[in-house]
Amino acid sequence: MAAPARGFGVDVGGSGIKGGVVDLAAGQLVGDRVRVDTPQPSTPDAVADVVAGIVADFGWDGPVGVTLPAVVKHGVAQTAANIDKAWIGTDAAALFAERLGRRPQDVVVLNDADAAGMAEIRYGWPGDQSGVVVLLTFGTGIGTALFLDGKLVPNTEFGHLEVDGHDAETRAAASVKEEEGLSWEEWAPRVSRYISVLENLIWPDLVIVGGGVSKKAEKWIPMLDVRTKVVAAELRNAAGIVGAAAAAVEAAPTSADAAVSVSG
Repeated sequence: MAAPARGFGVDVGGSGIKGGVVDLAAGQLVGDRVRVDTPQPSTPDAVADVVAGIVADFGWDGPVGVTLPAVVKHGVAQTAANIDKAWIGTDAAALFAERLGRRPQDVVVLNDADAAGMAEIRYGWPGDQSGVVVLLTFGTGIGTALFLDGKLVPNTEFGHLEVDGHDAETRAAASVKEEEGLSWEEWAPRVSRYISVLENLIWPDLVIVGGGVSKKAEKWIPMLDVRTKVVAAELRNAAGIVGAAAAAVEAAPTSADAAVSVSG
């Protein structure tokens, strides 16, 4: 029996850059991931160096998927949320391909929340694929991914909705909880308020929450006061890596492994 298809994903965040090999049949990391603090300032060149180092650590020579906390269209970063503003207008796909020594078609760059959402839709509960589903990643900021019957609407930026006169993520991101020393009981109402505003805009059937705080979902999800069902991301904080790896292999079928469908 042939070995399961594998891919490689790197998830670039405001505080850390994580990467690893992914078993695309199971939607799981193979072995341990590597995490490196995001360089400060997080310029394109500095981040690309870290990404190249992580890929080299694994001796990986296949396609690579990379996420950014940014709107990404045709490989070009259009925004820069929680990373250096020099990313705006940068052809991220070309930069990573050059730094990794890959052909352009062997590197895929996508929004971090979109990658995490794709992983959840493909490898999570079958019910995740029905109706309007939104994934929210709570970390340095708030990332969002929107799906209609399992199909992605890319580059939504609902984390920047104005809520009570504030950019939502400046009040309800996980980083704010830490910076302000908020208890779960103090933070949960802020999340509820944010989700309530989002509910009134898109009327989702399901909300999936990811990011580091999803590992402690039992401490705060039960305290949310919203009308939509809220569940923790099954892949927890590995979802971005998994989604990036799947997207890269799907876009660049360069071997027998890569030809395996990763659509779930």
